[in-house]
Amino acid sequence: QVQLVESGGGLVQPGGSLRLSCAASGSIFSINAMGWYRQAPGKQRELVAIIRGGITNCADSVKGRFTISRDNAKNTVYLQMNSLKPEDTAVYYCNADMRPTKSLGSYNYWGQGTQVTVSS
Repeated sequence: QVQLVESGGGLVQPGGSLRLSCAASGSIFSINAMGWYRQAPGKQRELVAIIRGGITNCADSVKGRFTISRDNAKNTVYLQMNSLKPEDTAVYYCNADMRPTKSLGSYNYWGQGTQVTVSS
């Protein structure tokens, strides 16, 4: 089986920083893309940032504040979050487009989510 495990969430004051990590494990043939989504209470899950083939994209709402990066050797993706705002409060989910070793195709996988709360 393949799994994604997030870490790094917590409570931070406005203007503070957090770094989220997501590690993929299991029998993985390849990872095509990794990204971060978030979901606030009462709202739909939205894309925050993705990295694919070395190219990164992020939502306008976090541009200039969040940075996504990936360590291919560790099968890990990071989300550096700076200048956090209360509206960034949400559960952040890691997502990966991965091909298991025994599979002929790739699938989307989700982590369990990590809570980020920005509050005074």
